Amino acid sequence: MWRSALRVGTITVMAVMPRAAHEWTVDDLEQLPDDGLQYELLDGSLLVSPAPVPVHQVVLANLHLALHAGCPSGMRVLFVPLDWRPDRRTSLQPDLLLVGRDRLAQQNITVPLLLAVEALSPSTRRKDAVLKFSKYAECGVASYWLVDPSERSVVGYDLVDGKYVEVARGVCAAGRAAQAVPGDAHAGAAGDRLRKPSSRATRSDRARSRRVSSTATRSASAAGAGASRLA
Repeated sequence: MWRSALRVGTITVMAVMPRAAHEWTVDDLEQLPDDGLQYELLDGSLLVSPAPVPVHQVVLANLHLALHAGCPSGMRVLFVPLDWRPDRRTSLQPDLLLVGRDRLAQQNITVPLLLAVEALSPSTRRKDAVLKFSKYAECGVASYWLVDPSERSVVGYDLVDGKYVEVARGVCAAGRAAQAVPGDAHAGAAGDRLRKPSSRATRSDRARSRRVSSTATRSASAAGAGASRLA
């Protein structure tokens, strides 16, 4: 029944679709319709989200340009739709992601990411701020940024001992350029180094990720400024 509802485009918020018989796996995604909706897996549950709205795409485009301009050599900035599959029960599509060039695969990415970025919307806020927040930390994603177009802000988190700690916050008031402001006592180090990643990350991952933090504040500011231009 839910499949017929999705086909006619009636979904307007993120929906969780559990299975009675068995959990969803990455193999099941190949059988789902190509109907413009976003299908993701999280620990065996299917997450279905509506297509993004224009403001979402414009903000992400601005942030992609900022990240690409400041991206260290040896890294790649990629954008949705691209599946990140740390296990067979999980397949997520970050709006933007940063990964080492030598860790790219032909189809899906399975290694821990250096950075995942999600732009919040009314239909995906809980998924991005709660569900993905926990999963990215659990799977060793070194940094996570939450972009809020409605607030014209970006909040950056680094993984510290398996948990995300806020290290930078970019905000923008109407008519003014964005400014990066510290979120807490840890923010002062954001421009100097990336916090210690999860033990899942390799030594080369950690070496590359240290160079990401110098871009974080500048990119957060650019994204906030991009959001302000939408008003």
